[in-house]
Amino acid sequence: MSLSVRQILAHQGFAFPKLLAFRILMVLSYQMMMVAIGWHIYELTHDPWSLGLIGLAEVIPYMGSALFAGHAVDHYFSRRGFAAVSALFLALNAALLVVVTQHQSAHTVWWIYGIVALTGFARALISPSYNTLFALIIPRASIAKASGIGSSMFQIGLIVGPAIGGLLIGFADKSITYGLAALLALSAALAAMMLRVKEHRSHEPMKVFASIGEGLRFVQRTQVVLGAQLLDMFAVLFGGTVAMLPAFVHDVYQMGPEGLGVLRASPAIGAIVSGLWLAKHPIHEHSGRWLLLAVAGFGLSMIAFGLCDTYWLAIVILAISGMMDAVSVVLRQTILQLATPDNMRGRVSAINGIFIGSSNELGAFESGLTARLMGLVPSVVFGGCMTIAVVAVTAIKAPKLRDLHLSQLH
Repeated sequence: MSLSVRQILAHQGFAFPKLLAFRILMVLSYQMMMVAIGWHIYELTHDPWSLGLIGLAEVIPYMGSALFAGHAVDHYFSRRGFAAVSALFLALNAALLVVVTQHQSAHTVWWIYGIVALTGFARALISPSYNTLFALIIPRASIAKASGIGSSMFQIGLIVGPAIGGLLIGFADKSITYGLAALLALSAALAAMMLRVKEHRSHEPMKVFASIGEGLRFVQRTQVVLGAQLLDMFAVLFGGTVAMLPAFVHDVYQMGPEGLGVLRASPAIGAIVSGLWLAKHPIHEHSGRWLLLAVAGFGLSMIAFGLCDTYWLAIVILAISGMMDAVSVVLRQTILQLATPDNMRGRVSAINGIFIGSSNELGAFESGLTARLMGLVPSVVFGGCMTIAVVAVTAIKAPKLRDLHLSQLH
Protein backbone atom coordinates (compact mmCIF):
# COMPACT_ATOMS: atom_id res chain seq x y z
CA MET A 1 0.00 0.00 0.00
CA SER A 2 1.34 3.42 -1.00
CA LEU A 3 2.02 5.84 1.86
CA SER A 4 0.82 9.45 1.84
CA VAL A 5 3.39 12.22 1.42
CA ARG A 6 3.22 12.97 5.17
CA GLN A 7 3.73 9.30 6.02
CA ILE A 8 6.70 9.05 3.65
CA LEU A 9 8.38 12.01 5.38
CA ALA A 10 7.81 10.56 8.85
CA HIS A 11 8.74 6.97 7.93
CA GLN A 12 11.60 5.33 9.93
CA GLY A 13 12.10 8.26 12.27
CA PHE A 14 12.12 10.96 9.59
CA ALA A 15 14.94 9.24 7.73
CA PHE A 16 13.80 10.55 4.34
CA PRO A 17 14.01 14.26 5.33
CA LYS A 18 17.57 13.61 6.57
CA LEU A 19 18.47 11.99 3.26
CA LEU A 20 16.87 14.92 1.42
CA ALA A 21 18.92 17.32 3.55
CA PHE A 22 22.07 15.52 2.44
CA ARG A 23 20.99 15.75 -1.18
CA ILE A 24 19.95 19.39 -1.22
CA LEU A 25 23.09 20.52 0.64
CA MET A 26 25.24 18.65 -1.86
CA VAL A 27 23.36 20.18 -4.77
CA LEU A 28 23.67 23.67 -3.30
CA SER A 29 27.40 23.23 -2.75
CA TYR A 30 28.06 21.76 -6.20
CA GLN A 31 25.90 24.26 -8.08
CA MET A 32 27.39 27.28 -6.33
CA MET A 33 30.85 25.95 -7.05
CA MET A 34 30.16 25.23 -10.71
CA VAL A 35 28.42 28.53 -11.48
CA ALA A 36 31.42 30.31 -9.96
CA ILE A 37 33.85 28.15 -11.93
CA GLY A 38 32.00 28.84 -15.19
CA TRP A 39 32.05 32.60 -14.63
CA HIS A 40 35.63 32.52 -13.36
CA ILE A 41 36.97 30.69 -16.40
CA TYR A 42 34.98 32.72 -18.93
CA GLU A 43 36.16 35.89 -17.20
CA LEU A 44 39.74 34.73 -17.72
CA THR A 45 39.40 33.37 -21.28
CA HIS A 46 36.25 34.83 -22.97
CA ASP A 47 36.11 31.60 -24.98
CA PRO A 48 33.07 29.22 -25.09
CA TRP A 49 35.50 26.40 -25.80
CA SER A 50 37.01 26.85 -22.35
CA LEU A 51 33.56 26.35 -20.83
CA GLY A 52 33.21 23.06 -22.67
CA LEU A 53 36.53 21.91 -21.24
CA ILE A 54 35.08 22.19 -17.72
CA GLY A 55 32.76 19.30 -18.51
CA LEU A 56 35.54 17.25 -20.07
CA ALA A 57 37.79 17.79 -17.05
CA GLU A 58 35.09 16.41 -14.73
CA VAL A 59 33.73 13.56 -16.83
CA ILE A 60 37.00 11.69 -17.41
CA PRO A 61 37.74 10.94 -13.73
CA TYR A 62 34.02 10.46 -13.06
CA MET A 63 33.65 7.77 -15.70
CA GLY A 64 36.92 6.16 -14.71
CA SER A 65 35.87 5.70 -11.09
CA ALA A 66 32.05 5.37 -11.13
CA LEU A 67 31.87 1.59 -11.67
CA PHE A 68 34.37 0.94 -8.87
CA ALA A 69 32.38 3.25 -6.59
CA GLY A 70 29.19 1.33 -7.36
CA HIS A 71 30.91 -1.97 -6.55
CA ALA A 72 32.21 -0.60 -3.25
CA VAL A 73 28.78 0.70 -2.21
CA ASP A 74 27.22 -2.72 -2.91
CA HIS A 75 29.87 -4.76 -1.10
CA TYR A 76 31.84 -2.78 1.46
CA PHE A 77 31.61 -0.25 4.27
CA SER A 78 28.48 1.81 5.04
CA ARG A 79 26.31 3.52 2.45
CA ARG A 80 25.91 6.55 4.69
CA GLY A 81 29.67 6.47 5.22
CA PHE A 82 30.24 6.66 1.48
CA ALA A 83 27.74 9.54 1.29
CA ALA A 84 29.66 11.40 4.01
CA VAL A 85 33.01 10.76 2.27
CA SER A 86 31.69 12.18 -1.02
CA ALA A 87 30.56 15.33 0.82
CA LEU A 88 33.91 15.77 2.58
CA PHE A 89 35.75 15.38 -0.73
CA LEU A 90 33.53 18.05 -2.31
CA ALA A 91 34.23 20.37 0.63
CA LEU A 92 37.97 19.89 0.13
CA ASN A 93 37.69 20.81 -3.56
CA ALA A 94 35.77 23.99 -2.76
CA ALA A 95 38.40 24.94 -0.18
CA LEU A 96 41.14 24.43 -2.77
CA LEU A 97 39.31 26.82 -5.11
CA VAL A 98 39.41 29.47 -2.39
CA VAL A 99 43.20 29.10 -2.28
CA VAL A 100 43.50 29.27 -6.08
CA THR A 101 41.34 32.42 -6.21
CA GLN A 102 43.52 34.12 -3.63
CA HIS A 103 46.71 33.30 -5.56
CA GLN A 104 45.95 34.15 -9.21
CA SER A 105 48.66 33.36 -11.76
CA ALA A 106 49.14 32.59 -15.45
CA HIS A 107 48.23 28.98 -14.68
CA THR A 108 45.00 29.69 -12.74
CA VAL A 109 42.73 28.21 -15.42
CA TRP A 110 44.65 24.92 -15.37
CA TRP A 111 44.53 24.77 -11.58
CA ILE A 112 40.75 25.18 -11.78
CA TYR A 113 40.48 22.40 -14.35
CA GLY A 114 42.54 20.16 -12.05
CA ILE A 115 40.18 20.79 -9.11
CA VAL A 116 37.18 20.14 -11.37
CA ALA A 117 38.76 16.76 -12.16
CA LEU A 118 38.92 15.97 -8.42
CA THR A 119 35.24 16.88 -8.18
CA GLY A 120 34.55 14.11 -10.70
CA PHE A 121 35.89 11.55 -8.21
CA ALA A 122 33.66 12.96 -5.46
CA ARG A 123 30.58 12.79 -7.67
CA ALA A 124 31.20 9.13 -8.49
CA LEU A 125 30.15 8.17 -4.94
CA ILE A 126 27.07 10.37 -4.64
CA SER A 127 24.55 8.59 -6.87
CA PRO A 128 25.23 4.98 -5.71
CA SER A 129 25.13 5.94 -2.04
CA TYR A 130 22.00 8.12 -2.37
CA ASN A 131 20.03 5.59 -4.41
CA THR A 132 20.84 2.65 -2.15
CA LEU A 133 19.89 4.67 0.94
CA PHE A 134 16.69 5.79 -0.82
CA ALA A 135 15.71 2.14 -1.41
CA LEU A 136 16.43 1.23 2.22
CA ILE A 137 14.18 4.03 3.49
CA ILE A 138 11.22 4.13 1.06
CA PRO A 139 8.68 1.27 0.79
CA ARG A 140 8.47 -0.11 -2.75
CA ALA A 141 4.84 0.96 -3.30
CA SER A 142 5.73 4.58 -2.45
CA ILE A 143 8.83 4.95 -4.66
CA ALA A 144 7.06 6.94 -7.40
CA LYS A 145 5.72 9.50 -4.92
CA ALA A 146 9.04 9.76 -3.08
CA SER A 147 10.87 10.24 -6.38
CA GLY A 148 8.67 13.26 -7.07
CA ILE A 149 9.49 14.72 -3.65
CA GLY A 150 13.18 14.02 -4.12
CA SER A 151 13.15 15.61 -7.56
CA SER A 152 11.49 18.76 -6.20
CA MET A 153 14.07 19.10 -3.42
CA PHE A 154 16.84 18.55 -5.95
CA GLN A 155 15.43 21.28 -8.16
CA ILE A 156 15.18 23.67 -5.23
CA GLY A 157 18.92 23.21 -4.89
CA LEU A 158 19.28 23.95 -8.60
CA ILE A 159 17.39 27.22 -8.11
CA VAL A 160 18.96 28.44 -4.90
CA GLY A 161 22.52 27.29 -5.61
CA PRO A 162 23.11 29.16 -8.90
CA ALA A 163 21.12 32.19 -7.71
CA ILE A 164 23.19 32.54 -4.52
CA GLY A 165 26.36 31.80 -6.44
CA GLY A 166 25.64 34.47 -9.05
CA LEU A 167 24.68 37.05 -6.44
CA LEU A 168 27.77 36.37 -4.33
CA ILE A 169 30.05 36.66 -7.37
CA GLY A 170 28.41 39.95 -8.37
CA PHE A 171 28.17 41.60 -4.95
CA ALA A 172 30.96 39.92 -2.98
CA ASP A 173 33.74 37.75 -4.39
CA LYS A 174 34.34 34.36 -6.00
CA SER A 175 36.32 33.18 -2.99
CA ILE A 176 33.27 33.84 -0.77
CA THR A 177 31.18 31.68 -3.09
CA TYR A 178 33.71 28.84 -2.96
CA GLY A 179 34.00 29.14 0.83
CA LEU A 180 30.25 28.89 1.36
CA ALA A 181 30.16 25.88 -0.97
CA ALA A 182 32.73 24.17 1.27
CA LEU A 183 30.64 24.83 4.39
CA LEU A 184 27.51 23.46 2.74
CA ALA A 185 29.33 20.28 1.73
CA LEU A 186 30.52 19.81 5.31
CA SER A 187 26.91 20.19 6.48
CA ALA A 188 25.89 17.51 3.95
CA ALA A 189 28.43 15.12 5.49
CA LEU A 190 26.90 15.73 8.91
CA ALA A 191 23.37 15.08 7.55
CA ALA A 192 24.52 11.77 6.09
CA MET A 193 26.03 10.61 9.36
CA MET A 194 22.78 11.45 11.21
CA LEU A 195 20.92 8.80 9.20
CA ARG A 196 19.99 5.66 11.13
CA VAL A 197 19.14 2.87 8.70
CA LYS A 198 19.65 -0.88 8.83
CA GLU A 199 22.01 -1.96 6.09
CA HIS A 200 21.74 -5.68 5.35
CA ARG A 201 24.05 -7.44 2.91
CA SER A 202 22.64 -10.82 1.95
CA HIS A 203 25.53 -11.77 -0.35
CA GLU A 204 29.26 -12.33 -0.12
CA PRO A 205 31.60 -9.74 -1.64
CA MET A 206 32.53 -10.49 -5.25
CA LYS A 207 35.76 -9.74 -7.06
CA VAL A 208 35.72 -6.24 -8.47
CA PHE A 209 35.54 -6.96 -12.19
CA ALA A 210 33.13 -9.89 -11.79
CA SER A 211 30.86 -7.61 -9.77
CA ILE A 212 31.04 -4.81 -12.33
CA GLY A 213 30.37 -7.30 -15.13
CA GLU A 214 27.27 -8.57 -13.33
CA GLY A 215 25.90 -5.03 -13.13
CA LEU A 216 26.64 -4.32 -16.78
CA ARG A 217 24.95 -7.55 -17.90
CA PHE A 218 21.84 -6.72 -15.89
CA VAL A 219 21.51 -3.30 -17.52
CA GLN A 220 22.20 -4.72 -20.99
CA ARG A 221 19.45 -7.35 -20.78
CA THR A 222 16.83 -5.08 -19.13
CA GLN A 223 15.45 -3.04 -22.03
CA VAL A 224 13.39 -0.60 -19.96
CA VAL A 225 16.44 0.34 -17.86
CA LEU A 226 18.88 0.50 -20.78
CA GLY A 227 16.42 2.36 -23.00
CA ALA A 228 15.64 4.99 -20.35
CA GLN A 229 19.33 5.54 -19.65
CA LEU A 230 20.30 5.86 -23.32
CA LEU A 231 17.37 8.18 -24.01
CA ASP A 232 18.31 10.57 -21.24
CA MET A 233 22.03 10.35 -21.95
CA PHE A 234 21.73 11.40 -25.59
CA ALA A 235 19.03 13.97 -24.85
CA VAL A 236 21.26 15.70 -22.30
CA LEU A 237 24.35 15.21 -24.46
CA PHE A 238 22.81 17.10 -27.37
CA GLY A 239 20.20 19.24 -25.63
CA GLY A 240 22.07 20.66 -22.65
CA THR A 241 22.75 24.41 -22.78
CA VAL A 242 23.81 25.11 -19.20
CA ALA A 243 27.51 25.21 -20.01
CA MET A 244 26.90 27.90 -22.64
CA LEU A 245 24.81 30.16 -20.40
CA PRO A 246 27.77 32.37 -19.37
CA ALA A 247 28.33 33.10 -23.06
CA PHE A 248 24.62 33.87 -23.65
CA VAL A 249 24.50 36.15 -20.60
CA HIS A 250 27.72 37.95 -21.50
CA ASP A 251 27.44 38.16 -25.30
CA VAL A 252 23.71 37.92 -26.18
CA TYR A 253 21.94 39.50 -23.20
CA GLN A 254 24.79 41.84 -22.17
CA MET A 255 24.36 41.14 -18.44
CA GLY A 256 26.56 40.29 -15.46
CA PRO A 257 26.83 37.29 -13.11
CA GLU A 258 23.53 38.12 -11.41
CA GLY A 259 21.77 37.42 -14.71
CA LEU A 260 23.66 34.14 -15.02
CA GLY A 261 22.46 32.96 -11.61
CA VAL A 262 18.81 33.64 -12.45
CA LEU A 263 19.07 32.04 -15.89
CA ARG A 264 20.72 28.91 -14.50
CA ALA A 265 18.00 28.65 -11.87
CA SER A 266 15.11 29.01 -14.35
CA PRO A 267 14.82 25.32 -15.44
CA ALA A 268 14.53 24.29 -11.80
CA ILE A 269 11.52 26.56 -11.26
CA GLY A 270 9.54 24.59 -13.83
CA ALA A 271 10.97 21.33 -12.53
CA ILE A 272 9.71 21.99 -9.01
CA VAL A 273 6.18 22.49 -10.34
CA SER A 274 6.35 19.16 -12.20
CA GLY A 275 7.99 17.36 -9.29
CA LEU A 276 5.37 18.46 -6.78
CA TRP A 277 2.58 17.49 -9.16
CA LEU A 278 4.12 14.04 -9.71
CA ALA A 279 4.51 13.54 -5.95
CA LYS A 280 0.73 13.82 -5.66
CA HIS A 281 -0.16 12.28 -9.04
CA PRO A 282 2.48 9.68 -10.03
CA ILE A 283 2.26 8.44 -13.62
CA HIS A 284 1.63 4.71 -13.35
CA GLU A 285 -0.04 4.21 -16.74
CA HIS A 286 1.46 4.88 -20.20
CA SER A 287 4.66 5.88 -18.39
CA GLY A 288 6.94 5.11 -21.34
CA ARG A 289 4.99 7.33 -23.71
CA TRP A 290 4.97 10.20 -21.21
CA LEU A 291 8.74 9.79 -20.85
CA LEU A 292 9.26 10.06 -24.61
CA LEU A 293 6.94 13.06 -24.89
CA ALA A 294 8.71 14.85 -22.04
CA VAL A 295 12.13 14.45 -23.65
CA ALA A 296 10.77 15.63 -27.01
CA GLY A 297 9.32 18.69 -25.25
CA PHE A 298 12.74 19.34 -23.73
CA GLY A 299 14.30 19.31 -27.20
CA LEU A 300 11.72 21.77 -28.54
CA SER A 301 12.43 24.07 -25.59
CA MET A 302 16.13 24.08 -26.42
CA ILE A 303 15.40 25.09 -30.01
CA ALA A 304 13.18 27.93 -28.77
CA PHE A 305 15.85 29.08 -26.31
CA GLY A 306 18.54 29.14 -29.00
CA LEU A 307 16.37 31.36 -31.21
CA CYS A 308 15.38 33.71 -28.37
CA ASP A 309 17.24 37.02 -27.94
CA THR A 310 15.14 38.39 -25.05
CA TYR A 311 16.38 37.70 -21.53
CA TRP A 312 13.02 37.46 -19.76
CA LEU A 313 11.50 35.27 -22.47
CA ALA A 314 14.56 33.03 -22.21
CA ILE A 315 13.78 32.57 -18.49
CA VAL A 316 10.25 31.37 -19.36
CA ILE A 317 11.51 28.98 -22.03
CA LEU A 318 14.09 27.48 -19.70
CA ALA A 319 11.42 27.06 -17.01
CA ILE A 320 9.32 25.05 -19.51
CA SER A 321 12.38 22.95 -20.34
CA GLY A 322 12.73 22.25 -16.63
CA MET A 323 9.12 21.04 -16.44
CA MET A 324 9.78 18.59 -19.26
CA ASP A 325 13.07 17.46 -17.78
CA ALA A 326 11.52 16.82 -14.34
CA VAL A 327 8.93 14.45 -15.80
CA SER A 328 11.76 12.56 -17.51
CA VAL A 329 13.90 12.44 -14.36
CA VAL A 330 11.12 11.24 -12.04
CA LEU A 331 9.98 8.53 -14.44
CA ARG A 332 13.53 7.36 -15.12
CA GLN A 333 14.45 7.24 -11.43
CA THR A 334 11.26 5.34 -10.61
CA ILE A 335 11.97 2.80 -13.37
CA LEU A 336 15.52 2.38 -12.06
CA GLN A 337 14.41 1.82 -8.46
CA LEU A 338 11.59 -0.60 -9.30
CA ALA A 339 13.48 -2.66 -11.89
CA THR A 340 16.77 -3.08 -9.96
CA PRO A 341 17.37 -5.90 -7.42
CA ASP A 342 18.39 -4.71 -3.94
CA ASN A 343 21.85 -6.30 -4.07
CA MET A 344 22.78 -4.46 -7.29
CA ARG A 345 21.58 -0.92 -6.60
CA GLY A 346 25.04 0.56 -6.14
CA ARG A 347 26.39 -0.84 -9.39
CA VAL A 348 23.29 -0.08 -11.44
CA SER A 349 23.18 3.44 -10.00
CA ALA A 350 26.83 3.88 -10.96
CA ILE A 351 26.13 2.69 -14.49
CA ASN A 352 23.15 5.03 -14.60
CA GLY A 353 25.44 7.80 -13.40
CA ILE A 354 27.82 7.14 -16.28
CA PHE A 355 24.94 7.23 -18.76
CA ILE A 356 23.19 10.25 -17.26
CA GLY A 357 25.54 12.17 -14.97
CA SER A 358 28.49 12.11 -17.33
CA SER A 359 26.27 13.20 -20.22
CA ASN A 360 26.01 16.62 -18.56
CA GLU A 361 29.77 17.03 -18.72
CA LEU A 362 30.10 15.47 -22.17
CA GLY A 363 27.19 17.68 -23.21
CA ALA A 364 29.12 20.71 -21.98
CA PHE A 365 32.10 19.61 -24.05
CA GLU A 366 29.87 18.95 -27.08
CA SER A 367 28.24 22.37 -26.65
CA GLY A 368 31.61 24.10 -26.49
CA LEU A 369 32.83 22.24 -29.58
CA THR A 370 29.72 22.89 -31.68
CA ALA A 371 29.66 26.53 -30.54
CA ARG A 372 33.20 26.94 -31.86
CA LEU A 373 32.37 25.18 -35.15
CA MET A 374 28.85 26.53 -35.79
CA GLY A 375 28.50 29.57 -33.58
CA LEU A 376 26.70 29.91 -30.26
CA VAL A 377 23.05 30.06 -31.38
CA PRO A 378 23.22 27.45 -34.20
CA SER A 379 24.88 24.99 -31.82
CA VAL A 380 21.94 25.17 -29.38
CA VAL A 381 19.34 24.79 -32.15
CA PHE A 382 21.26 21.82 -33.56
CA GLY A 383 21.31 20.19 -30.13
CA GLY A 384 17.55 20.54 -29.73
CA CYS A 385 16.95 18.96 -33.15
CA MET A 386 19.22 16.05 -32.27
CA THR A 387 17.31 15.51 -29.01
CA ILE A 388 14.05 15.11 -30.92
CA ALA A 389 15.76 12.68 -33.30
CA VAL A 390 16.95 10.61 -30.31
CA VAL A 391 13.35 10.36 -29.05
CA ALA A 392 12.19 9.08 -32.45
CA VAL A 393 14.93 6.42 -32.57
CA THR A 394 14.21 5.29 -28.98
CA ALA A 395 10.48 4.94 -29.69
CA ILE A 396 11.29 2.58 -32.57
CA LYS A 397 14.19 0.62 -31.06
CA ALA A 398 12.90 0.21 -27.46
CA PRO A 399 9.25 -0.92 -27.69
CA LYS A 400 9.23 -2.28 -24.11
CA LEU A 401 10.12 1.20 -22.83
CA ARG A 402 7.67 2.91 -25.19
CA ASP A 403 4.79 0.71 -24.03
CA LEU A 404 5.80 0.59 -20.35
CA HIS A 405 3.31 1.06 -17.50
CA LEU A 406 4.96 1.56 -14.08
CA SER A 407 2.23 -0.58 -12.55
CA GLN A 408 3.85 -3.53 -14.35
CA LEU A 409 7.00 -3.16 -12.22
CA HIS A 410 5.39 -3.12 -8.75
